[in-house]
Amino acid sequence: MSADGQLTGGISEARTAATMTPRQRVVRALAHQETDRVPIDLGSTWISTTTIPFYERLKRHFGVDRPTVLMERNMQVCHVDEEILAQLAIDTRFVCYNAPELDCNQSVELADGHYRDPWGIEWRKPPTSFYYDLYRAPLAGEITSNDILHHPWPDPSDPGYTRGLRARVEAMRAGTDCALVLNLSLWVLQCSQNVRGYEDWYIDLATQPDLLECLADCLTESMIGVLESVTDEIGDLVDVISVSDDIGHQDRLCMSPATYRRVFKPRHARMMQAICTRSKAPVMWHTCGSVVEVIDDLAEIGVACLNPVQTTAARMDPRQLKRDFGDRMAFWGGIDTMHVLNRGSRDDVRREVGAKIGALAPGGGYIINPTHNVQPDVPVENLLAMIDAGLEFGRYPLSVGTER
Repeated sequence: MSADGQLTGGISEARTAATMTPRQRVVRALAHQETDRVPIDLGSTWISTTTIPFYERLKRHFGVDRPTVLMERNMQVCHVDEEILAQLAIDTRFVCYNAPELDCNQSVELADGHYRDPWGIEWRKPPTSFYYDLYRAPLAGEITSNDILHHPWPDPSDPGYTRGLRARVEAMRAGTDCALVLNLSLWVLQCSQNVRGYEDWYIDLATQPDLLECLADCLTESMIGVLESVTDEIGDLVDVISVSDDIGHQDRLCMSPATYRRVFKPRHARMMQAICTRSKAPVMWHTCGSVVEVIDDLAEIGVACLNPVQTTAARMDPRQLKRDFGDRMAFWGGIDTMHVLNRGSRDDVRREVGAKIGALAPGGGYIINPTHNVQPDVPVENLLAMIDAGLEFGRYPLSVGTER
């Protein structure tokens, strides 16, 4: 990388040295095979793209003046322009189902800049924040199972989700040799927290878990139909399926492993079965935090890849993760966004990338990406340094981490 942060010959050299297409590279990496180089992702999922403030600077850097397209409202993240993805030699591309058509599945704009989503959750973006926060949980307070059963849940049979979807994805597949990553919603745990409210949710978990299980069942029913219809429609056209449900905090799970296995794992397993019986694409699961205690559980229900590999969380050492789970779990992410990508120098970023490749990439099974979306405080030069280091250090046979 040059002194002004411009990518040097890394990308052109990577293309010249490439012996695989990006699609082959990603598919084989997730199958635990060493490829020509470690794949790199940016923008293929709701949780591996960039926030809007960062992206505006990235567009200016590349001289792109096309409008920014919102990808997800609450996190304020956006799509990355194809021109930028191509210049960065990114191996993945974003795929998602269509917007709903039924009125009951639409978000409703409310006063003071907040809105109500199809689950009935109200969200608000404070003037000093980059993101939307939970404003009102629709089932907070004293409730019974009847209140849950009669809540107006979204309609999973909405025809809008799949109308014209196959033709759109067929055109994408014909137009790119990059790996197509289908984003699906499987957030029954997180959604239950937002529908119930965090305080009541934790009280329920300890004092009336049957109520929480009723809520989880209603959420599962409202989500699983979409999983089934979308994977029926395009499950054979995509290369990876990305799902998300956060199970961890910085230092532990958000509940005991036993409670997770009793309350949420059966619902997660049912939803994973709906996906895996309809598509052969490997499933990547996003959960932040310290989740080492349930990685085996995720593998058991069919998860093939863990994202974002938050190695700053407790007991998430990358070498230990590779030793303990690398035979059955691939890893996607790992580049620290809490301390290095946002606050480090370009040399710090390069060392971080080299260390994560050395820990996670031997034998395949690793895709480079920041640990969550690129935040507003990340310098553009540091993202470019990440890409450049990934192209340099990620070539097989690896020149980093050989002491293993």
